[in-house]
Amino acid sequence: MLLVHPVNELIRFIPVLLASVIAGTQSGNHLWSLAAVAVIVALALTRWFTTTYRITGDNVELRTGLIQRKKLSIPRNRVRSVDVEADLLHRALGLAVLSIGTGQQADRGDQFKLDSLDAGLVPDLRTALLAHTREAESLGVQGLTEPGSEERAPGEGGPSLVKSDGLPEPAPRPPVEIGHWQPNWVRYAPLSLTGFAIIAPIVGLAFQYGIAQVVFDSNAVQAVGHRGAVAIAAFVAGLVVALVVFVSLAACARYLATYHRLQVVDDGKTLHIRHGLFTTRQVTLDLARLRGATVNEPLLLRLAGAAELEAIMTGTDPRQKILPQAPRAAVDHTLAHLLDEQSGIDDAGLSAPPPVTAGLIAHGPAARRRRYTRALGPVAVAAAILLALSLAGVHIPAWIWSLMCIAVPVAIALAWDRYRGLGHAVIPAADGNPTWLITRSGSLDRDRDCLEAPGIIGWTVRQTFWQRRAGVATVIAASAAGKKRYHLIDLPLDRAWPLIDSVTPGILGRPAEPLDE
Repeated sequence: MLLVHPVNELIRFIPVLLASVIAGTQSGNHLWSLAAVAVIVALALTRWFTTTYRITGDNVELRTGLIQRKKLSIPRNRVRSVDVEADLLHRALGLAVLSIGTGQQADRGDQFKLDSLDAGLVPDLRTALLAHTREAESLGVQGLTEPGSEERAPGEGGPSLVKSDGLPEPAPRPPVEIGHWQPNWVRYAPLSLTGFAIIAPIVGLAFQYGIAQVVFDSNAVQAVGHRGAVAIAAFVAGLVVALVVFVSLAACARYLATYHRLQVVDDGKTLHIRHGLFTTRQVTLDLARLRGATVNEPLLLRLAGAAELEAIMTGTDPRQKILPQAPRAAVDHTLAHLLDEQSGIDDAGLSAPPPVTAGLIAHGPAARRRRYTRALGPVAVAAAILLALSLAGVHIPAWIWSLMCIAVPVAIALAWDRYRGLGHAVIPAADGNPTWLITRSGSLDRDRDCLEAPGIIGWTVRQTFWQRRAGVATVIAASAAGKKRYHLIDLPLDRAWPLIDSVTPGILGRPAEPLDE
């Protein structure tokens, strides 16, 4: 800590150091920069003297702060996840950063983070902090066991499976790797918006501090501007190509740095996710809190046959990523394993459970009409305004009319793709497996959500003015896991109530009605 914190703080306060160097240069006294370095290092060193933590049988406590003392305390039975990170400096010193999550969003200053722990202590500490999840599952299964069924009984070295007749069950299976990063996955990185997210702040700073204006006023740019429309078009096209290449390289670099050597391991109780090139991160998730999974398919990834996989889990990040941009076959393999575990299906029995392979039911002609109306409506309004201005004598450039002509087929294609991606399915409970609700919607950013019925805690049926006229409704399944709300958009109203009854029987206070879909 005496080395890590001063280095991290110096990096964090680089703007302050630059300001001190500039002030020292202008005043002729270079001690200003040294004074700033000394103050930052001194404050960082005080963390070693003012930071203590304690783990008791009931709580995990952290005390820190010099001027403003702060004490954080978390009940151990509220610990939902334990993340481990280590950047290059931590790894060189044999240290790690352990973060404890409770499933609640916390401000930066209120996050429970143990920095610069001995890396050798982390595995046992992580196991101890998550031990209550296994004990709770063991006690819960014992309390609900019926005669002739299996129950979990805690034994020496952890819980073990026994039957009610006293015969032991086979030992828990060894950890299984259900996802592994491949170098050729990097080609999918430019197909997301991460590269633009990296470049956008840089471009914004350039405009804010006048750098872009200097470039536009340069002799080279002015020379291009005086050569006619063809030269300007070629120059703009070159800039666009250069920007796309730069953004793609930035996205690939971030992808490599973040997900290099990604490994997803399932040990039957927890899911271990490890990845990172410079900064390694290890995430441990309790599978008992898994309620399903989401396959994210943005348009460009979908066209390339790729997708992302996120877990629907209580007490974690709403968009907890399991696999980044990866081939759809790899995503389906990991998804099948996760949902097999939730359905109690052995890997040898079924490689792809119904939630993965189920076909979706379309939402009907009214939903189709609404897709086209919502896509073509803004184009029609814009065209009407332009026509009115033109009739009033306002000159409308030809290129604007050209854009309007291009917008029509684009809107039609978008509406067609949005309806093609709209659908749902209900997989009834069978052989001890839970009922599953599958929903899908979106075009530019499409999600296929696989949510098990026990994870649904309520429903909302919502109708706007235009939906009432069309006889459709948006049905929302509420859950404590993942995104919290899962939408079935523009479902015919007469099919909404049977669907709710089929997923969560009795919640409407009447017998479940069979689905005739």
